[in-house]
Amino acid sequence: MNLLEDLKWRGIIYQQTDEEGLKNLLDNEKISLYCGTDPTADSLHIGHLVPFLTLRRFQQHGHRPIVLVGGATGMIGDPSGKSEERKLQTIEVILKNSEGIKKQLEAIFEFEGDNGAIMVNNYDWTNSMNVIAFLRDVGKHIGVNYLLAKDTIASRLETGISFTEFTYTILQAMDFNHLYDHFNCKLQIGGSDQWGNITSGLELIRKMHVEETKAFGMTIPLVTKSDGTKFGKSEGGAVWLDPEKTTPYEFYQFWINTADADVVKYLKLFTFLSKEEIEALEVSVQEEPHLRKAQKALAEEMTRLIHSDEALQQAIKISQALFSGDVRSLSASEIEQGFKDVPSYTAQGESDLVELLVAAKISPSKRQAREDIGNGAVTVNGEKITDTAYVLQDADKIEGRFTIIRRGKKKYTLIKY
Repeated sequence: MNLLEDLKWRGIIYQQTDEEGLKNLLDNEKISLYCGTDPTADSLHIGHLVPFLTLRRFQQHGHRPIVLVGGATGMIGDPSGKSEERKLQTIEVILKNSEGIKKQLEAIFEFEGDNGAIMVNNYDWTNSMNVIAFLRDVGKHIGVNYLLAKDTIASRLETGISFTEFTYTILQAMDFNHLYDHFNCKLQIGGSDQWGNITSGLELIRKMHVEETKAFGMTIPLVTKSDGTKFGKSEGGAVWLDPEKTTPYEFYQFWINTADADVVKYLKLFTFLSKEEIEALEVSVQEEPHLRKAQKALAEEMTRLIHSDEALQQAIKISQALFSGDVRSLSASEIEQGFKDVPSYTAQGESDLVELLVAAKISPSKRQAREDIGNGAVTVNGEKITDTAYVLQDADKIEGRFTIIRRGKKKYTLIKY
C-alpha cells in the first residue's frame, strides 16, 4: 500500500486540490510539505494532532516535513470558525507560546537524516515587511472578490469582520509562497477548516511565478465522536499536550476510556500501527470487547509518542495502583498525577485519625468517624484501619507529603502536609 492509499484507508484525506497531480508527484519525487499552527495558547491539545501526525507519515515515506509555528499569523487570528473578533495578544505572549509549542512538536518528528524535519516561524519573514511592501508585492495579486468568496470571510460579513482578520488568509498565503520559494515546498496540509487558506496560498504561488507551478493542498476531516459530541474534551476540559496542563496519567486515561465505537477510527487516525495490527485489534473489539485491547494499544501508543515510554510506564503504574487500591507503592509525584482532581485537605497538625476524618470532612462527626473505622470502611494508603484510636505515623506520610484516605469503595481524599 502506497502513502496515499494508506491515508485513504485511515480516513485522513478530506479534500485535495489535484488528486491525480499529487499522486504523480509523489510517485516520482520526494517532496517538502508543511503544516502550521498559530500559538494562540502555550500548548497544543489533541484536536491539533492529526495534521501533524499526517506530516510525520509523509516523513516515514521519505518526504521532508516543514513544521510552521505562526508567530506572525498568531498575532492576527484566523477568522475560521469564529463569529467575532479575537482578542489580540502581545508579541511577548505569542513568542512565549511559540516556544512551548515547538517543544511539543519536536517530540513527533525526526530532525536528523536526509529528510529531517525543519521547524520555522513565520514571524521571521514577516516582521520586517512594511505595509507598502505588503500591499504592492502581495496584496496586488489577491482580488477582493476572491477573498469575499471564502467561506470563512463570507460567514462573517453580516456580523462584521475587521480588515485585520480579513487579511489573515493573505498572510497564510505568504507562508506557502515563502516556503515554496525557499524550501521547494510543494504541499500544504491542514484541518478541513483550513481549505480556504490553503487555496489562497496556491493562488498566490500561481500569480507570483511565471513558470508552471506544481503545488498542492490537502485537508483532513474534523475528528468527531460516534455519539456526536466534540472530540478532545475530558471532564476537566481540553486534553493538552503540556504535561503541566494534562498529566501523562490523565492523557493515558483519556485514550483508554475511548468508546468501542470510536477506538478503531482513532487507531487509524492517531497511531502508526500497521493496517494488519489495527485490523487484528478491530477483531478483538468485536469478539472480546471486555479485554479492551484496542483501547490499551491506543493509550500506550499515544502516551509514548507525546510524553515518552517512561511517562507511559508511570501512567500504567498509577492506573494499576488505583484499580487495586495499592496506593502505597506510588511515589509522591505519581500521587500528584493520579489524585490531581480528588478532594484534598491540608493537615493542620491533626494526627489522630478520627479527628482528621472530621477535619477533612471525610466523615460528618466523630461518632460517624469511629463507626466508619470500626466497620472497616476506612483505609490509609490502601491499608484498612479498624482501630478507632489509630494515630497517623510518619510512615503514613508518603515522602512526607501525602496520605491517601479512602472511605467506602470510591471516596478518596488526599491529605497534604
